[in-house]
Amino acid sequence: MRTVGVDLAAEPAKTAVATVDWQNGQATLVDVRLGATDDDLVAASQGAARVGIDSPFGWPDEFVAFISAHHRHGAPTHGPLNTRAARGPLVRRTTDDVVRERTGLIPLSVSADLIAHVALRCVGVLAALDVTDRVDGRAVEAYPAAALSTWGLTSRGYKGRANDAVRRTLVGQFVDAAPWFDLGTHHDLCMHSDDAFDAVLAAFLARAAAIRRTHLPTGPQREVAVREGWIHLPDIALSDLATD
Repeated sequence: MRTVGVDLAAEPAKTAVATVDWQNGQATLVDVRLGATDDDLVAASQGAARVGIDSPFGWPDEFVAFISAHHRHGAPTHGPLNTRAARGPLVRRTTDDVVRERTGLIPLSVSADLIAHVALRCVGVLAALDVTDRVDGRAVEAYPAAALSTWGLTSRGYKGRANDAVRRTLVGQFVDAAPWFDLGTHHDLCMHSDDAFDAVLAAFLARAAAIRRTHLPTGPQREVAVREGWIHLPDIALSDLATD
């Protein structure tokens, strides 16, 4: 089995893509690269069992209705609007609330944060990959920090040059927890770049989704997730991911 992970950014310069090969209870990082274009992502995804993409796949239902009504000069479809709490349903998806309940982490808002630029690019990537199922299709929504939290590893403060020491320790802990995983010649890049490491984590989440070991939405949640997207959280220990 081969899985691909994408740490998607608004521009190719900060986008990373990783390819992991899984066989005989072992996993090998075949390739990880920075500066990935949309064409690079499509090429890397060819033949992959699943693709994990670190980006929202959609927007909150209430936000879409709210913006559509405002665009038509209609009355607000949601209110009141005078506090952050009141605006919550406009900025949080169902899956965001589930992740917060399960991990304590709060995903960035796709309707009220800069990650919206990433999501806009993701729409084009999903179209290029011919992905129509936003819940459990060929590509799945990945949230590396939440996966790290689920696996009992450091999930905060490992990004950016100022946190190089934290990230290096984290990568070491990750490899120790998965002794069957070979970073190969890409060890230093994952130590140096949080984009590269997040792409690897997204490929691991793609593996979890491929072997049906992620939490999927319940009936009422799924009715919304088909439009808003769904973050896949692993329900398997990191140590067991290669052998399940």
